[in-house]
Amino acid sequence: MTPTLTLVIYMAVLTALTLLAASLIRAKGWTPKGMAIAVGNRDSLPEPDAFAARADRTARNTLEGFVLFTAIALVAHAAGAVSPMVATGAQVFFWARVLYVPVYYAGLVPVRTIVWTAGMGGLGMMIAGLV
Repeated sequence: MTPTLTLVIYMAVLTALTLLAASLIRAKGWTPKGMAIAVGNRDSLPEPDAFAARADRTARNTLEGFVLFTAIALVAHAAGAVSPMVATGAQVFFWARVLYVPVYYAGLVPVRTIVWTAGMGGLGMMIAGLV
């Protein structure tokens, strides 16, 4: 397996963890009442507080980024693109996403935008390595 495909697996894990965390944070799944909500059908989810809303937006944004990253990585793999720019772009994207999660959770608005932009730059690098 190529390093880029390994990063696809790591992104899948990161994405799953952000989705799980957002769900548990919203339901307060560490409490007895929250655990009942989390394992139920979630008809009675409480309105999210600011932190829960950020966790949800982080999860959705990570999922959206994962879809783009995976598509580009799989095209690169199928095309046999072994450009260092593809591999470096994949690393930039992945590590930006790892940093993005705690930055967004903390509500660091200007830093969040910079980290998100770096991740998108990584995707751009991957695309540039393909063309």
